[in-house]
Amino acid sequence: MFKKQIGIPSAEEILAAQPLPASLQKVKGERDRLAKDVIAGREDKLLVIVGPCSAHESRPVLEYVKRLGKLNEQVKDKLVLIPRIYTNKPRSKGVGYKGMFSQPDPENKEDILKGIRTIRDLHIHAIEESGLSAADEMLYPENYAYVEDLLTYIAVGARSSENQMHRLVSSGIELPVGMKNPTGGSIPVLLNSIYASQSPQVFKYHNWQVETAGNEYAHAVLRGMSDNYGNDIPNYHYETVMQVLDGYKKSGGELKNPAIIIDSNHANSNKKFHEQIRIVEEVLQNRKYSADFKSVIKGFMIESFLEEGCQKHDEIFGKSITDPCLGWADTERLILDIAYKA
Repeated sequence: MFKKQIGIPSAEEILAAQPLPASLQKVKGERDRLAKDVIAGREDKLLVIVGPCSAHESRPVLEYVKRLGKLNEQVKDKLVLIPRIYTNKPRSKGVGYKGMFSQPDPENKEDILKGIRTIRDLHIHAIEESGLSAADEMLYPENYAYVEDLLTYIAVGARSSENQMHRLVSSGIELPVGMKNPTGGSIPVLLNSIYASQSPQVFKYHNWQVETAGNEYAHAVLRGMSDNYGNDIPNYHYETVMQVLDGYKKSGGELKNPAIIIDSNHANSNKKFHEQIRIVEEVLQNRKYSADFKSVIKGFMIESFLEEGCQKHDEIFGKSITDPCLGWADTERLILDIAYKA
């Protein structure tokens, strides 16, 4: 049984009531072009999708993004910095804090309508104050329409990349969509997700039968995997990257724009957040070793916030309330190092 609580306006109504200003649309348009050009190999830069595990409160996220915007001025010739403003939080057991979209105040109950308005306000102010449009995870495909005018990068998580609706909606997005390998680590399943997302589709979406042209910017994200006993197994190493590249090549051109983003946290780091630095450094070294490796590695995902680590409740400003993150000082050093070695 479903008990109705609050009526949610359509995405069109929400976007009309809280639009992205025209001046910021121009900023976002240029950012979108840069991100797509990196994935397609038209720009010899790296994407760095960096920010907190989940955006649970606006003020520290805006402070973080402002710092990132200043740092961007130092590295923009080598990198495209994309803030992680993740407003949906997947839960392994389906319960707990599910992100700002559902729960704009993590200490209070769900209020989705307020959450939608809060995250739109956050994204708009983030672009305004930093000049950087952001990334978010498409945890619930139907919800993407409420933020589709604000984002430059979309991630599809390990639990979602096998889901048909995620693949179908990704096929209609005209931005880079990173399909994470499933938790079991299957490369064929990952490549099937990319194939489905790059293919034209017809399906039901927001009470319409819609047709898509396919998204040539859908690509692979390697985030590590877990075995049947819950042990984390990394897959950022040279061997796995080359297996994925081989899968792209064996598609005979059916998979467009071969591209891999390395997620430096999650199962790759066993959620030991300091390991992200070592993982990024190893990948950068492998880019020097192999031209093929370098050609397919298009960037990194890094979990980072103002303060390192995590906390159970929002007591320390700028510290994650979900997975532990790098602090700002380590993040700044790491980004400058990536730019130097890119």
